[in-house]
Amino acid sequence: MSSLHDRVVDSLGRTITHGAMPPGTIMVAEQLEQDFGVSRSVIREALRVLESLGLTESVKRLGIRVRSIDHWNVLNPHIVRWRMDGPDQGAQLRSLTELRAAVEPAAAVLAAQHAHRQAKDTLLALAAAMRKAGDAGDVDAFATLDTDFHRALLRASGNEMFAALDRAIGEVIRGRSTHGMMPTHPATITLDRHEEVAHAIATGDAERAHAALTHIMHRTCRELSPVWEDAPRPEL
Repeated sequence: MSSLHDRVVDSLGRTITHGAMPPGTIMVAEQLEQDFGVSRSVIREALRVLESLGLTESVKRLGIRVRSIDHWNVLNPHIVRWRMDGPDQGAQLRSLTELRAAVEPAAAVLAAQHAHRQAKDTLLALAAAMRKAGDAGDVDAFATLDTDFHRALLRASGNEMFAALDRAIGEVIRGRSTHGMMPTHPATITLDRHEEVAHAIATGDAERAHAALTHIMHRTCRELSPVWEDAPRPEL
């Protein structure tokens, strides 16, 4: 993709997901060419991307119509990032945290039952690195490792549906760091629980893995709930 194409997609994607273009808004390609100062081919390709994300649809003799959130590919990392950067941040954070709370404990059980040796070793190494970064107060390194840990967990489940969530969940964890929602020094109990999850999976203890991951998600929900307490839920 060209940089011009990326710029148009990013600008329009943010405008739509931030609510500046409500559902039903009509865009015309010719006007977009003038607004962005780019060629018709760049606009056409950008609009194809937006349509593939469910943000827009082409309407004959009208133009490009903005669609409502129930049509969006809400798990696409671009949409997750745009929403995390906008006024819908609280609702986005709540939705994906609730999804994580439902899915990740189940993924931990499957990983304990089915993960291969390399996947187990990866989780053990990431948990140990998280401990080191947390003890050192290296928030950026901890956030990256936390993202890698939870993405690796989903893949270790051996369930392709769970694994398909890894980029969206990784994006929201990174977003927490970008927007200053990570603690300046990870709690010892958080580090303990991640190590417990990794060791439980490595030893095939599904019940312990489920309990430790559930504790992590309950703590995450408590920490983040003030961010979304006033965010309305969408009408779907």
